[in-house]
Amino acid sequence: MTEEDNPLLNYFVRNGQAGMHKWLDYFEVYHRTLARYRGRPITFLEIGVQNGGSTRMWREYFGPQATIIGVDIDPACRRLEEEGFEIWIGDQSDPAFWEEFCESHPALDVVLDDGGHTMRQQIVTFDALFPRLREFGTYLCEDTHTSYFPSHGGGEGVLTFHEHIKSLVDEMHAWYHVPLAELPREYWARNLYAISFFDSIVTLEKRSRNPPITLARGSFGHVENPLAMSFLDMRRACGVKD
Repeated sequence: MTEEDNPLLNYFVRNGQAGMHKWLDYFEVYHRTLARYRGRPITFLEIGVQNGGSTRMWREYFGPQATIIGVDIDPACRRLEEEGFEIWIGDQSDPAFWEEFCESHPALDVVLDDGGHTMRQQIVTFDALFPRLREFGTYLCEDTHTSYFPSHGGGEGVLTFHEHIKSLVDEMHAWYHVPLAELPREYWARNLYAISFFDSIVTLEKRSRNPPITLARGSFGHVENPLAMSFLDMRRACGVKD
């Protein structure tokens, strides 16, 4: 990847104003995940504004139609309001803060958590904001290597952000193991389209999902195609009890 291939890396290299700190691999993840939102009237939320360097980068990347919102715990970040950004000051580990925020912004397209990186901050923020994503929205959490740092509430034997998200893999596949009577209440099976783990970044895509359907075409000879069945038939054939 070169700066010519990636407008975000190009901006970072050209930036000589407010400081920014990013791992190199992030730029490829950003662009492959977020390019589809460019030039559209989206609402983008960045948690962790600091000097405003990346906030300005996102405004250039997404274009003038995008609404860029920043959240930070430092009141000094309000200075960015002079540049047209909407800035909220609050503690991302406080569910009450997110309740107040979501009253003003009930629907978001992209959320990027680059805040304090503690387990409580990451988990509380994700649980509060993923349900607020619009259809085809994307959630990104940076610096998830802190899941392995005791200094940030991570390490072995505790609920880390990585473990919290890994548990959603089972929730995505509720169609295949949760009792049928409980399926209508399975939020994640019906709304979580994809989870991607990269080095230190996790991305999640929101999209409405219906019960899975298998398709089959063509001749299978004298052998009945074992995959040409509904997910209900598959559950029964594989011994799932209801």
